[in-house]
Amino acid sequence: MSLILDGTEISRALKRIAHEIVEHHHGLNSVVLMGIPTRGKYLAERLAAMLASIEAPVEHGTLDITMHRDDIRLRPPRALVPTLLPVGGIEGKSVILVDDVLFSGRTIRAALDALGELGRPASVQLAVLVDRGHRELPIRADYVGKNIPTSLKESVKVSLIEIDGIDSVEIAPVSP
Repeated sequence: MSLILDGTEISRALKRIAHEIVEHHHGLNSVVLMGIPTRGKYLAERLAAMLASIEAPVEHGTLDITMHRDDIRLRPPRALVPTLLPVGGIEGKSVILVDDVLFSGRTIRAALDALGELGRPASVQLAVLVDRGHRELPIRADYVGKNIPTSLKESVKVSLIEIDGIDSVEIAPVSP
């Protein structure tokens, strides 16, 4: 495996994203962060804490997309993670979806479907720690921690201290 980002670089990337969000929104009173499990949930929590220290507190929640995936029959079953809406909901808010890696775009398509069942936000944006390219759908991130050009024969592994005990982003060959 090849280390791409360590804990310090992940923190720096998230701080940059937080500052870009503040700059773009000119105040955070209508911004809501929705983390996509598993790692997007923790990245959204970190971004919320950073935004609170920079500008103002923001509401955040978790958006489970499992039942909206187009590959649900192709993957092993996994436990559903509860969708947790912020107290103020998402109706009329500027929702920022947060995930760890943007690859084909299919996860984000599923997230948009799931979000549509919960309400009608004023706008939806996307923040990702890593954009690795290879899009299959016309989806792009508004806030990117790091663009990492990859081969389809490689995988990007994001480790977060909350789950894995360490913060890192690594590239590894795909197992046959």
